Amino acid sequence: MSRQIKDKVILGIDPGTNLMGYGVLHIIDSKPQVVSLGVIDLRKYSNHYLKLAHIHERVSGIIQSYLPDELAIEAPFFGKNVQSMLKLGRAQGVAMSAALERDIPITEYAPLKIKMSITGNGQASKEQVADMLKRILKLNDDMTGPFLDATDALAAAYCHYLQLDRPQSVKAYTSWKDFINKNPNKIIK
Repeated sequence: MSRQIKDKVILGIDPGTNLMGYGVLHIIDSKPQVVSLGVIDLRKYSNHYLKLAHIHERVSGIIQSYLPDELAIEAPFFGKNVQSMLKLGRAQGVAMSAALERDIPITEYAPLKIKMSITGNGQASKEQVADMLKRILKLNDDMTGPFLDATDALAAAYCHYLQLDRPQSVKAYTSWKDFINKNPNKIIK
């Protein structure tokens, strides 16, 4: 990197409706250090709206605890099940709203971009991404836990760290108005 990043905290989120991963990186003198990673377990909630409320509460709490400067979030991939996509998009939107309430800039990355940044292979498996992050960031199995959603979130944060000194070709939002201005096709009238 040609530009020194003195001090920055990046929150990465891997949206989900059963498990939502999060990872926090602290960049000090351009060196990333893992501060925290884990999952928000939503499996005990049968009602989707209760899941959304819990996502907002937990993401807001993570933001309050770690005070991230920026949020890197994985964009939903397009699937065949429209209902699943709708629910996933809502979960992502609620996590984004928690960041926007605190004026935290958001950058959205496609899964392919994240995998490519971490492993050099856009088709890498979750296990390959986790293994590479363990090597790069010197993580042990105790830190990563049993769910790959946490390492996927950490991968989003690390991908963002790698992009900090590069021209942005990804979507970054600073407010809901900014999001709507950059995504007019998302407005349903």
